[in-house]
Amino acid sequence: MSSLAAARADNFYYPPEWTPDQGSLNKFHGQHALRERARKLDQGILIIRFEMPFNIWCGGCNSMIAKGVRFNAEKKQVGNYYSTKIWSFTMKSACCKHQIVIQTDPKNCEYVIISGAERKTEEYDIEDAETFALPADEERGKLADPFYRLEHQEEDLQKKKEAEPVLVRLQRVSDARHADDYSLNKALRAQLRSQKKRIAEEETASRKKGLGIRLLPAMEEDTATAAKVKFSSKFERNRKDKRALINAASIFSSSRSMTADKSRLILESKRRKIRVGTASNLLTGGFKPSALSGNGISSSIHKSSSMAVRKF
Repeated sequence: MSSLAAARADNFYYPPEWTPDQGSLNKFHGQHALRERARKLDQGILIIRFEMPFNIWCGGCNSMIAKGVRFNAEKKQVGNYYSTKIWSFTMKSACCKHQIVIQTDPKNCEYVIISGAERKTEEYDIEDAETFALPADEERGKLADPFYRLEHQEEDLQKKKEAEPVLVRLQRVSDARHADDYSLNKALRAQLRSQKKRIAEEETASRKKGLGIRLLPAMEEDTATAAKVKFSSKFERNRKDKRALINAASIFSSSRSMTADKSRLILESKRRKIRVGTASNLLTGGFKPSALSGNGISSSIHKSSSMAVRKF
């Protein structure tokens, strides 16, 4: 960004037509110092960022809006409590664009929902939270009475005696934790060193196995699960198929069928050899084929085949 652009962005750029008699730059440009946030300032409304002080239920879609969610709210004064101003904040929910109005309550030092939402009631048990119940406003006013204060003091002493074992135990635990800082620091550093050493060993073992991630230490459950997994190889599948064929075949195979198959194969091989020899003679021009020679060749082939059958 150039220096001129930076000056304009920071609103420090004074154009040539500006003179000191015209006042500030905002007055010269005819705008407010808060820009868009002050567009309703003539109505007494200032746009601010409002943070939700507690959990509420949206009145439009009944969805929960958590504490800490921020909105662009219109802030305006609606009254006074003595000399303290009462402010109203009007905003729209992000879930359904429903309008929510919240006001300050200086008397009780809290916020009050006027319309558009409902406060989420969150109750808890004092014993579970391990806290003490604070006295109500009525009891605080009664403490001005000496007799009531005396009775209240006796109740407080009784509660103190009941809660004293818990407080003593908590104090002892705190003292034991922070009694010797050197030993605690030494134990912590030893634990960190052992952890770093273990991580380095696991990374070294992973690199040896060709893995880019660190493997966690083996457990008995992992070993048992891995032992149950069995991967079938191609050899195992072929062996199973062969065994299945053997079991399905008959064990009483006839010798005649085997002999016939062998003789048929031998005859086919001889026929191929004769045909190859005839074709080679034709190519070299040894004799011309004729009907007689063809008949002779066929008769000789028939005779040789019949002799081969007789031999077998």
